[in-house]
Amino acid sequence: MEDVIKEIPPPSRFFQEDLNNFIFPSPSLASPFLVFSIPKPEKPLRPSLLIVALSSPSLYIFHHLSPKTLVGSLILPEVPFSGLSVEPSFRDKTCNIYSLNNGDKSTLLVSVQHGVSAERSHLVARLLIGEDIVPDRLLILDSIQSQNFRGKLSPDETYAFKLETLAERKGLGGSNVASSLLKGLDYFPSGSMIDGFAAALLSRCQLKKTKGTLCVSWPEFSSSVVALIRSLLQRNVLPSLDLSLTQEMQDQCARFNLIKHQPYDTEMYT
Repeated sequence: MEDVIKEIPPPSRFFQEDLNNFIFPSPSLASPFLVFSIPKPEKPLRPSLLIVALSSPSLYIFHHLSPKTLVGSLILPEVPFSGLSVEPSFRDKTCNIYSLNNGDKSTLLVSVQHGVSAERSHLVARLLIGEDIVPDRLLILDSIQSQNFRGKLSPDETYAFKLETLAERKGLGGSNVASSLLKGLDYFPSGSMIDGFAAALLSRCQLKKTKGTLCVSWPEFSSSVVALIRSLLQRNVLPSLDLSLTQEMQDQCARFNLIKHQPYDTEMYT
């Protein structure tokens, strides 16, 4: 006699998409939004420069930058608030917006300490560029993904490249040569690819005809790449700010290999 419990069931007479018709659809994920600590701010905010820090080296540098003023946060409903520290921490899964005292230029920093999934990238990019915030210029700091790079990346070597929108590159000609944000930095090699949130931000800039620069670095985290990004920022972007790291901070860079947070699975929180 056959064992009806252990016997492999016969194939279904329905296609998978037909079976899905009997299942209630998952509730849609709530839209991300910005919360400002300033009571009734004049929106949209119009900074001269908006910096979006995605890479671990840039997050590390700006975490230790003082002073900076917290002006708001980007809230993604799929990212839980549990486990957050009272004081801002480099390891918290947060996305805070700070105002930097950059001389006579109004500068905002968005410190993205968690991943943004591919399906949410363009929605978040619209929030940061062209809706609640309308920057004159954008700088994105991200890491090179080895699987998207055409060529060999040695873990013992340090690299940094840039990509620019058409509006940014137009400023390179004529008498406006000095307008390039990252002067002297090589362009990202042809045949390599940028994807994810950084690509969504840069494409949003291109769509809005905004000056935008994406700086990608390798490796994901090391004391040498932290020094490289700090030097680029100090020389070209934020010359009026003190971005130097204490000996204790440099020792911490050498001890820890901090890994970029991976994007959340949005299905987990629906």
